[in-house]
Order: sequence, then C-alpha cells, then structure tokens
Amino acid sequence: MKSEQLVVSEMIGVDMAVSTDDGEKIFQAIDQLLKNNSTVELDFSKITIMTTAFLNAAIGQLYSAYEGEQLNRLLVFKNLSPENKVRVRQVVERAKEYFANKKGFEESANRAIYGE
Repeated sequence: MKSEQLVVSEMIGVDMAVSTDDGEKIFQAIDQLLKNNSTVELDFSKITIMTTAFLNAAIGQLYSAYEGEQLNRLLVFKNLSPENKVRVRQVVERAKEYFANKKGFEESANRAIYGE
C-alpha cells in the first residue's frame, strides 16, 4: 500500500483552513487517494487558523463513506497544534456519532427547530 502526503496549506493556497469550500477540496483529495488504496498523511504545517466548519467538510464527511477503524489506519494527521488536535478529535467524534445514527440526529434537530 502506498502512502501519499497532502499538505493542506499548499492545497488551499493560504494558511487559514476556514472555509467549507477548502475543506471540500481536501475531502475530495483524501477520498480519491483512499479509493486508490493509499494511506494519507494530512500535513497541517503552516496552518495558523482552522475552523470546525473546514474540518467537518474535510474530515467529518469521510465517516459517511468509511468506517472509523479504517480511517484510523489509513489517515494520519501531522503538524497539528494542540488546539487543532482538540478540534479534529471533536469533529471526528461528532461525525462518528452522526453517521452512526443519522436519522435520529435529523429527527432530534427537526424537533428542536420545528417542534415536531
């Protein structure tokens, strides 16, 4: 199995990982590499600011297509600041919970928003 490195700052062209559009670019690249049976090293060097919106688009939606154990083996995070490690962990946990019970989450959200 080959290993590929994705340098986030080079892929998005800036040092701030904040937009969902940029997150989508990262998701597409990771997804393609995983489909080609590669392991992926996601390098966050030079990233100064990162939001959960970016991470949900880049990482969170991977959990809709791949099992958590599979991603733990095939996706490696490098050069994350301590605060961004926390953000990644939170996004991963929420994504696992959401995709494990998507219907339940949507029903709860609808009840909270619409009183249904």
